Amino acid sequence: MAAPAPRIALIHAVYAAMAPASAAFAALWPEARCVNLVDDALPADLEAAGSLTPAIHARIGRLAQHAVLAGADGVLFTCSAFGPAIEAAGAAAPVPVLKPNEAMFDVALGAGRRIGLLGTFAPALASMADEFHALALARGLAPDLVAHCVPAAMQAHRRGDIQAHDQLLAADMPRLAGCDVVMLAHFSTSTAMDAVRAVYAGPVLAAPAAAVQALKRRIAAGPGNR
Repeated sequence: MAAPAPRIALIHAVYAAMAPASAAFAALWPEARCVNLVDDALPADLEAAGSLTPAIHARIGRLAQHAVLAGADGVLFTCSAFGPAIEAAGAAAPVPVLKPNEAMFDVALGAGRRIGLLGTFAPALASMADEFHALALARGLAPDLVAHCVPAAMQAHRRGDIQAHDQLLAADMPRLAGCDVVMLAHFSTSTAMDAVRAVYAGPVLAAPAAAVQALKRRIAAGPGNR
């Protein structure tokens, strides 16, 4: 009997990330058995706290632990505001645990020196910038990161107006003129890929596809080779 396909736990802090994650798995790794965990109070609690407090770190760790105890062969967090907490949770886990943007960062660092980051949630952009520069430093690189936040697009997404969300992000692209590559910061912003590509001639990266491919490679590599 063939071994069952890997079970992947997707851990979300916003419901808007669920559809892009599902679409990426359907396109790139349909054999994976995905399950979803949601703590949708995390973004508001992070905004209220102003930083990744020990309590928030502990919550992220418990979410990862729950996923592992439930039989996950790999864990993918889809909210970009909790990178350091996710990294700590991954260090304690016996299976691969991925931050939402680390794979996209890998691709962007190989695509140019001036790199744009377009998002909708300011706390996430701040932590992502720190992570990006730390990764670049570890590789001996010094890219110029140009980050811009469009809060109105997040508000449109919360209203269910995805078309307005996408167009607001596309309309902001002149701020990233001259970038060699642009990253759409969050899983939720990946819906704007076509709108942004329509006004920007360079490469546009979205986190879900890169993350799925990276997690698939890490699980295929087996324990000790991740």
